Parts: sequence; structure tokens; C-alpha cells
Amino acid sequence: MNTKAVGLRKRKETVWGWILIAPLAAGLTLWVIFPMGLSFVTSLLKWDMISQPEFVGLGNYISLITESDLFRTCVKVTLYYTVVSVPIQLILALAAAMLLNANVRWLGVFRTIFYLPSLIPLVVTSIMWLWLYNTQYGLINAMLVGMGLDRVQWISSTAMVVPSLVIMSTWSIGNLVVIFLAGLQGIPKTLIEAVSIDGGNAWHSFRHVVLPLLSPVILYNLIVGMIKALQLFTEPYIMTAGGPANASLSIVLNIYNHAFRYGKMGAANAMAWMLFIMTMVLSLIVFRSSARWTFYEGDKR
Repeated sequence: MNTKAVGLRKRKETVWGWILIAPLAAGLTLWVIFPMGLSFVTSLLKWDMISQPEFVGLGNYISLITESDLFRTCVKVTLYYTVVSVPIQLILALAAAMLLNANVRWLGVFRTIFYLPSLIPLVVTSIMWLWLYNTQYGLINAMLVGMGLDRVQWISSTAMVVPSLVIMSTWSIGNLVVIFLAGLQGIPKTLIEAVSIDGGNAWHSFRHVVLPLLSPVILYNLIVGMIKALQLFTEPYIMTAGGPANASLSIVLNIYNHAFRYGKMGAANAMAWMLFIMTMVLSLIVFRSSARWTFYEGDKR
């Protein structure tokens, strides 16, 4: 094949490559890059979406950091929820996956049972748990009273509202269970048998075989769970409206309130960008630290 034909073929491949990625590139530009750019520009304005916008530069960011007690409160609530809920979800999901991986009969049935709650919309789940947590008529308090215990002010107490949301978050760990189960089933059983032959017990197998080989899956679930927790919105919006006394006011709920209740679109977008930066920083910290505890096939340590 001569040079001219090769050049023509390469140009055709390039053109077809651009044609094939054009829908994705257009969608990325229209639904991601343009909204993010518009959001950043709006964060530099003082704008109520009705009157003429006023350019304030970094004023919205400075005001949130130095003057807004409400913003500091929602950051504390969001970080509190994230730090507590994500490890609990990972531990419970890993424990459930290991139980399902232990030669359980009807594995498909149990896997479906664990996964089904994840398919229920968060709005429906929130309404259901709103009834479960009801102080007077809720099922949980009815069970506590039946056992001779006092009623608990689940979502009506400033001290209990975030723990209540954390408990609720364990309801939908089915997707984590399925991912962990897939990772466990990919671990060669010969390695587990080798530990047993060398005199090791179940703990040694878990500590020196299962955890290292499952660490990439743990990293993935940790990152996804952390990003999801930082975007907490539906549950407090429906169940508590951020109360009582802003004890369950998450960052995203505060963004929603500023944008659509208080008419402060500039401040809302500034908060959104600060949440984006916070998520990026925490993700980078996890990724950088993961080099010490994540093991991939072929690693020599």
C-alpha cells in the first residue's frame, strides 16, 4: 500500500472518529461544561433572578467563609454525616457480601433481596422512614415501648437527627453488597486454601488475602459513597426540611434554599462550587492515601 493510500485511510479514520464522538462531545458541552461555566459566572454576581445582576467578584465566597454561620453549620452537618455513614455502609455491605459468598443456597434470591431497596426512589424511602421514625405512631418507637424502653425523638432531636439519617442510609447498601460480592467471587480460592494449609485461620485469610485483593473494590465504593454522602439532599428535604434548628441542614439543601427560597442565586452557585472543591480535595486525599493500602495484581510490596 503506497503512502498516499495510507494517508487517505488515516484521514478517513480521523473523520469517522470525530463523527462517532460528536454526540458525546455535544452532550458533554451542553449538559456539563456550559452549565458549570454559567454556574461559575453566576457565582460572581449578586442576583435574585429577577432584578439586574450586580458583579461582586469573589464577594459571595468571602461572605460565605467569613460571615455565614449557616454555611459553616451545613458544612459541619454534611461532613458529620459523611464521616459516620460511609464507613458504616462499607462495613455492613462487606459483611453481608461475605455471608452471601459463603456457599449460600439460593444466592440469587438473597442477592435480589439485598439489592431491591436500592431500586426504591429516595422520595418513597424517605416517606417510609418518616413514618418509621414518627415519635408517637412510628413502628420503631412502638417496638421500643413494647420492650419497656422509652420513645426516642429520632428526627425531632438535634442530637439524633443525623444519626437517624445514618441508620436510614444502611437501608440502601444493596448496590455495595453486589459490588463487594463480585469482588469476593473474583478472589482465587486456591489462595484461601493455601492459608489454611499453612495453619492460618479465617482471620488470617481475611486479613492477608481477602482485604488486599479486595482493596481496589473498597476504594471504588469508598469514593462513590463519599461523593453520594456529600450530596445529601432528598432525605433532609422531605423528612426534616433541615431541622430541627438546622441540625440536618446539608450543603445541597442550603444551596437549594438560597437559590429557590431566598432568591440568592449568586450565593447558591458559590456554595455549589465550594462543595465541588471540597469533593475534589477529599477525593484527592483518598486517592493519594490509597497508594499505601490498595493492592493491584502485579504489585510487589
